[in-house]
Amino acid sequence: MEADDQRQIRVLAQRIAQEKYDLVGLQEVNQGIASPLVEVDGYFQPTEEQQAIRQDNFLFCLTEYLKELGCYYYWNWSYNHIGYDRFHEGIGLLSKTPLIVESHFVSKSSNPADYHTRKVVIGETTVNQEQIVIANAHLSWWRGFDDSFAPEWQTLEEKLKAKSGSLLVIGDFNNDAKKINEGYDLVTKSPLDLQDAFIASKKTTGEFTVEESIDGWAQNRSGLRIDYVFAAKTFEIVSYKVVFDDINDAKISDHFGIEVMMD
Repeated sequence: MEADDQRQIRVLAQRIAQEKYDLVGLQEVNQGIASPLVEVDGYFQPTEEQQAIRQDNFLFCLTEYLKELGCYYYWNWSYNHIGYDRFHEGIGLLSKTPLIVESHFVSKSSNPADYHTRKVVIGETTVNQEQIVIANAHLSWWRGFDDSFAPEWQTLEEKLKAKSGSLLVIGDFNNDAKKINEGYDLVTKSPLDLQDAFIASKKTTGEFTVEESIDGWAQNRSGLRIDYVFAAKTFEIVSYKVVFDDINDAKISDHFGIEVMMD
């Protein structure tokens, strides 16, 4: 958990409350390993193998702040691995409507002490009478077709093939959209038949989600688009906007956010 997490929560919650998003996905959201356990209410939607929620869990604190703003979201947080020896690092989903949630290892490792360990969280819900399947992922870097991102994506792909409903796949993919024959192409050529919301949108504001050297991209010196919203082609993408970039709301992370409106 970062030192200014309270500011992050405040800025993020205020935008969620203002825009009234149906669904929100977050990556690298943490809780302290040694923090006290907390009791959650019925808005928390656990997986079968749910990790216990602790008092400083980012999603717990965010949803509690949202309640103060009069916004009630169903939510889940799923544990990936230990971060910096102090945190349970995870991924999360928020939804206005109840979720059925499952999480799956997609990495070769399932050891939480190994930072290569990756899970995806898959939520099923109904929005405007339409059955939605949303997968939120924080995947590894490209290291060829037999390692890291490629097998992780293929594992997720197999899980999603078995689902019924309009599909959304979102998150930090750690793969640059400009790289040919790497992770981005693997996703866009997938039999899941997904569209990139940035490309498909009728209106776009901004492009890059990373603009500087960050953890995992130490040599980066230019804008990167590595965070995505991929959607079933049945969705009409109305708008795509980069947010939390100090232009459209204050910066709260080393990755910018993405806001997508669709019908």
